[in-house]
Amino acid sequence: ICSSTRSGKVAWEKHVPSLLPFIPKLASEVETRWQSRILESFTQTFKGCNPESSLKLACLSMIEEMLIPNGDKHYTEASDTVVLDFQTVWIRELPSLLMLLGDRQPSSSQVVLRLLLRLGQFSGSNSFLFWEYENTQFALSEFYSTCEEGNIYYGPFMRLPRDCQELSICCLYYFSNLSALLLKSVALCCLCPELELFVPFRIIEVLHAAYKAGHIQIADHISFFMTLLSCFKVFPENIDPVRESDVKVSNHGAFKSLTSVLCSYLSQMGDSSVVLQILDKAIIGLILLQPPLDNACAMLRVLIVLDSKPTRLSEQSIIALSNFLPGYLMDVVHCIPEDDVRTWRYYLLPCFFLFDRSNKVLKLVLDVIGSFLTDSNLSLPSDTSTRYATDNLSRINATISLLLLMYKDIKVQKIISLFRTEVSSILQSIASLQSSEVKMTLEERHRFQCSFEQLKVVTSTSPAG
Repeated sequence: ICSSTRSGKVAWEKHVPSLLPFIPKLASEVETRWQSRILESFTQTFKGCNPESSLKLACLSMIEEMLIPNGDKHYTEASDTVVLDFQTVWIRELPSLLMLLGDRQPSSSQVVLRLLLRLGQFSGSNSFLFWEYENTQFALSEFYSTCEEGNIYYGPFMRLPRDCQELSICCLYYFSNLSALLLKSVALCCLCPELELFVPFRIIEVLHAAYKAGHIQIADHISFFMTLLSCFKVFPENIDPVRESDVKVSNHGAFKSLTSVLCSYLSQMGDSSVVLQILDKAIIGLILLQPPLDNACAMLRVLIVLDSKPTRLSEQSIIALSNFLPGYLMDVVHCIPEDDVRTWRYYLLPCFFLFDRSNKVLKLVLDVIGSFLTDSNLSLPSDTSTRYATDNLSRINATISLLLLMYKDIKVQKIISLFRTEVSSILQSIASLQSSEVKMTLEERHRFQCSFEQLKVVTSTSPAG
């Protein structure tokens, strides 16, 4: 079989495929000395042939037969250390073979992935397969993606057709303890804008099933979810209802669906108060990094799903949120037309829930807005910066629009009515600013005065809390 002469190689290539089907039975029946020689020759053939050749495929078929005879879950695993050593070599070659194949030969990649999936499915009843399958995690992470010094390198997974991607996603379920490294590798794929949108949703579905089966640690699972919510690149970044309707240039809708799915799964992970305790500091830390509006909104929605009334958020988190929310709220009302009720409610509703669950949050938010308006430079605190409402006039107009929207919401109106002193102080500051501090064109001043008069009417006619 292993002849190195030219004529021997020709004969080898011609006859070996027809001999391979006899190897499993032959290796199981001959004495140990011959068994070792047969398996050694087979292994050299498997490792030495072209990854894209039909001979490689034939070898893979025989490997499956020798690892899982007749697809029998209840077969007795090999006890001979010689046989186990060869089986170990075969299994450890599979991730490397996937990398060698890349995306050039999807049909061959499909065979390898199907074999890996079969090994995972049968590993529960076979201690040898169990450990060897577990040990493929590190090598497989490269198949999905790697990150070195901040640079992301995507593996063949990204470019393979849908059926291959599905097989590789299903493989994830059968790792009994999915490593943080492999989860990170998969998360980077989910965040790639070039990946078809259905793939991240399928990955999340399988991983959540793996979590429920006890295959992923709760901290790792939550970390995976938060990575997606905080790092997902929404485009265009600025909220634009007109462009958002054009799916060719926007993925806002996809991210909203992703947020909804992840919030649903987080709510199913057990006692919400415990999950909130795990997430509290981490999610507040991410929010304070001033993420884009969509990512910030997604994380606020997670807090709302896990929190209750009265709030279970820590005092430290309440203060941190109160410093962040004014800038977030100003940006939302600055970017979204007031008549686009559906859009602004999506972004404001998490904040309104926070106000309802903790009146203190609203009071502190009003205090921050009030202090900004009385500051000589009209500057917000560093942790309350805005991304879009960047000039003073925009911020003042955003403040007026925000208060008007708050008074339109029945629940928030009742709560904000408890803080008439704070609202009155804000109105007085705006009134003094319009005549001295802020430069406006005639048109800008007209719009400003109209909205400001409307706000004064609303606040004066609002029932006392």
